[in-house]
Amino acid sequence: MSFVPNGKDPQSSNGVVCGFNTLFETLQQSFSLSSTLRMRILNFLTSSIPLGHALFTRLTPSSPSFSLLRRFTSTMAAEDNLRHALAVKLSEVESQGNQVRALKQSGAAKPELDAAIEALNALKLEKATIEKDLQATISGGDGGGSVNKEALRQAVVNTLERRLFYIPSFKIYGGVAGLYDYGPPGCAVKSNVLGFWRQHFVLEENMLEVDCPCVTPEVVLKASGHVDKFTDLMVKDVETGTCYRADHLLKDYCKEKLEKDLRITSEMAMEMKEVLSNLDVLSAEELGQCIKKYGIKAPDTKNPLSDPYPFNLMFQTSIGPSGVSTGYMRPETAQGIFVNFRDLYYYNGNKLPFAAAQIGQAFRNEISPRQGLLRVREFTLAEIEHFVDPEDKSHPKFSDVAHLEFLMFPRDEQKPGKSARVISLGEAVSSKDSKVVDNETLGYFIGRVYLFLTSLGIDKNRLRFRQHLANEMAHYAQDCWDAEIETSYGWIECVGIADRSAYDLKAHSEKSRVDLEAQEKYSEPREVEKLVISPVKKAIGLAFKGDQKKVLEALEVMKEEEALNMKTDLASNGEVEFYVCTLGKTVTVNSSMVTISKEKKKEHQRVFTPSVIEPSFGIGRIIYCLYEHSYYMRPSKDGNEQFNVFRFPPLVAPIKCTVFPLVQKQEYEEVSKVISKSLTASGISHKIDITGTSIGKRYARTDELGVPFAITVDSNSSVTIRERDSKDQIRVDVSEAASVVKDISEGVRTWADVWSAFPHHSSGSADE
Repeated sequence: MSFVPNGKDPQSSNGVVCGFNTLFETLQQSFSLSSTLRMRILNFLTSSIPLGHALFTRLTPSSPSFSLLRRFTSTMAAEDNLRHALAVKLSEVESQGNQVRALKQSGAAKPELDAAIEALNALKLEKATIEKDLQATISGGDGGGSVNKEALRQAVVNTLERRLFYIPSFKIYGGVAGLYDYGPPGCAVKSNVLGFWRQHFVLEENMLEVDCPCVTPEVVLKASGHVDKFTDLMVKDVETGTCYRADHLLKDYCKEKLEKDLRITSEMAMEMKEVLSNLDVLSAEELGQCIKKYGIKAPDTKNPLSDPYPFNLMFQTSIGPSGVSTGYMRPETAQGIFVNFRDLYYYNGNKLPFAAAQIGQAFRNEISPRQGLLRVREFTLAEIEHFVDPEDKSHPKFSDVAHLEFLMFPRDEQKPGKSARVISLGEAVSSKDSKVVDNETLGYFIGRVYLFLTSLGIDKNRLRFRQHLANEMAHYAQDCWDAEIETSYGWIECVGIADRSAYDLKAHSEKSRVDLEAQEKYSEPREVEKLVISPVKKAIGLAFKGDQKKVLEALEVMKEEEALNMKTDLASNGEVEFYVCTLGKTVTVNSSMVTISKEKKKEHQRVFTPSVIEPSFGIGRIIYCLYEHSYYMRPSKDGNEQFNVFRFPPLVAPIKCTVFPLVQKQEYEEVSKVISKSLTASGISHKIDITGTSIGKRYARTDELGVPFAITVDSNSSVTIRERDSKDQIRVDVSEAASVVKDISEGVRTWADVWSAFPHHSSGSADE
């Protein structure tokens, strides 16, 4: 089965085939490729990976892309050979088993029967060896990693729920899928992440922050395309009515078959890989064909499934008591910024570029939410819309991030067996030979997103920026990248950074008939040919009476293309149907009501629709990834227990510091209260624990919350400060304790700085 992406040029495909045929002749020297396998690999590459004709024509036996193709072919050939070998061996085992059974039934002599059984066992051992090799090839040397990932995920989730970072919403009523409550530490982490986001982006980039309603009128989301296109394909259990996402069912089935069913044929394995590679572009009909072909049933009941059909993910509501005005809970925060562009542009002094930002709740009625905080029905988004002149997308601060090097995954390299590689951002944006990022402004925000995520505590080795494939991008998009973070669930998209061109502003301008444009003043006037629309007020007044003003305004704000079409229709027909959005209906305009012509005029400015660079952050996803990246376990001093620890940086830790009297003693408790007041005055979140529990257990409890520092009061004049991960302790005066913790928490000093500046303290309790 081969699915060809939309818009593929057959002529280009033929060129690709010819190029690969030549290259495969070279590969044939290293790998024994059957003609069937050769064509399957070729079909898979050309149908599932939109590399483009230009890439293939650049392939030569000495190019890096050819080296990649060589490795990919090697893996595919190895898997293909092993599946064929396993099929042969299974046939041999079955045949030998039949022979053993026949000998037993015929009462054959013991030596003959023993020899047959020995041969059968030998064949079974050979089969087991092939199965082991095939499993290793399929998993890429996973070595039980999937089991370890599942164990890690369970440990993290159990700890998070037990310590009330988050829990299922409405738990006492059985909960609702896709809805979660943040508990005290979870709220604190989220607040800290959002606080740093504001500092890192809104304050440092001088952005304009807005806060728009969650309920959005239908007309706004109609213009943006959400009403018609914001859908996922859904199937239903025909007996129970339970709903499932069609692509998720197909993906889970194919992945399970490929990873666990070693007996599927190599042809079927290749077909399923093609399906997985094209999953995002399969139509409802193609998804339905796959579901029927593979016999996929409802996971819970094994009942038959309906044909896939689109389901709009927005929550619909009505605005006002009459129920006449339809609205939706917003699926993103961006539209509120777009519709306010004109006012924001004026507020900014009618100057570009500028950026507007918004933090708020968004809602998506997910068909089958799963993966905890990663796929939910209500979530927090932090979005930036950076408006820029489409003819100048340079950025004055790009040099500040050009030196950064991190994992990037350009679209041309997204082939099976290939992973992201470290690329210099300056090279990715500016190099003639290796330019992969479209422009400086997009590159600047990619760099800023990298700094933001790594400052939060995301492991830079498990963070990559993946460029959208051609079949993932909207037709109007210039370039799109996702910041993806590796977790136990795989690579998770957490931030999207897209150059959306001028699509959004043009869409709202066309629907609302309000110009959402910017101006560039010329130093010298320029002569240009302009369209002039001259409504005849008297004729319009006689025809439309009370609606005259609205018809006049609609005619005056027509776009050039629409006006030229009207001019043509009026010349040929004498009248034309014209939609007036403020009236909500179509009216008939005749040639006596308007004159449309082109005249030469001198212009003092250029009027244009700005492009938009949009970084969009899924805050819940980022926080969950941070939880996984921060979690580890360490043994107790005697080795009999394992303690959970979150290594949150002070920046995001829910509590910066704990204060412990070493023992229950009145004078120590009084000192603890003094320190607590100083910490509160300094704005440092903290917690006092005066329970009689051993100091080691109190350390373990706060380590499990990710608290980076612990002040232990063991005298009236000085105290110790313990650092969570190293368990090192320093001794400071009581009067200095709060200021030291404040400096480290706010990044003024590091732990290394204070470690070198204050006396060290050694205590066995720190290791308990």
